[in-house]
Formats: sequence, C-alpha cells, structure tokens
Amino acid sequence: MTAPKILVLVGGISEGSLNEKLFNAIKVKHANDFSFEDFDIKSLPFFSQDLEADPPATVKALREKIKKADGILFITPEYNRSFPGVLKNAIDWGSRPYGQNSWDKKIAGVIGASVGNIGTFGAQHHLRQVLSYLNMHTMHQPELYLNASKAFDQDGNLSDSMVEEIIAKYMGAFKAWVTQNSFKN
Repeated sequence: MTAPKILVLVGGISEGSLNEKLFNAIKVKHANDFSFEDFDIKSLPFFSQDLEADPPATVKALREKIKKADGILFITPEYNRSFPGVLKNAIDWGSRPYGQNSWDKKIAGVIGASVGNIGTFGAQHHLRQVLSYLNMHTMHQPELYLNASKAFDQDGNLSDSMVEEIIAKYMGAFKAWVTQNSFKN
C-alpha cells in the first residue's frame, strides 16, 4: 500500500513558528506513513474576485496540489480565537470561483500549537466550521491542541516524549481516516 499523499498547510508563517516546528517533527516521525507535501501560503496574493477568471500561477499551483492530495492537514496557530488570515486567504483561493471548490469532498485534519494553556482550541473550532461549509470531511477525534511552550528544544526539535505520543496517536488516527474515507473527485 502506498503512503497517502498529504498536502500540509501551515498557518504560522512567522520566523520560528511553533506550527512549522510541529510540522517538521511530524515529517520526521511519520515519513514512512505519509507522503507529505507542503505549500507556502505566503506566496499567494490576497484573494480578489478580480483575479478569479485568470488566477496567478501560485493559485493554480495550490489548486493542483489540492487536487492531487489524498488528504489535507491544516496546522494552525490561534490569533484572537480564530485561525490566521493568511490561512483563510489560501482556503478562499482553493474554494473559488463559485462552483469550482477544490476542497469539495477532501479528507482533512486540523491541529495546532501555541504557548497558551488551551493550545489552539478556538482556532481549530472556527476552522472546522469553514471546512464543513466547504464540504470537507474533517476528522473530529482525536483532537490535538498542543501547548508547545516547552515541547521543542532550542534547535526546534521535539523534545517531549508525551507530546510525541500524542502526535503519534493523532497521526495514526489520521492515516486511518484518510485511507478509509477517500473520495475520488
């Protein structure tokens, strides 16, 4: 059985992003379980209906990666109890123009890391609402809200064995979710 192709969109675009560190840890630990491909959402222009009919090459590249993916993993920080605008921008580009929703029937997972005690609960909850509207099949259990304030060492490597176990449990469930629920668009 080939490893599922997973498109990963990381909503944390800051230098030293905890969510980028989380993705890097997942890539290392689960390279045999998944074929990961990420997309730099910073490269996308702001969404505009004026550009829908003839979108920039970066938008076309995103849509092509969505199309080829068996599943999508959203890794998001939390800003003001929601997910970042840059991630919403990528979602909007993938869902437009009207009637051409690239996200339709895609399998999805949502995780995130922050330094707060409730991790990214608010952001994930809000993101799930948007993904539901887009007709994505999002895994709901287990959840992964990571307080990552002490999970990584100074080099950005995961250094907490309990966090490793939590991530392994999530990724095992996500692999089952993707392989059992694949839809062919």
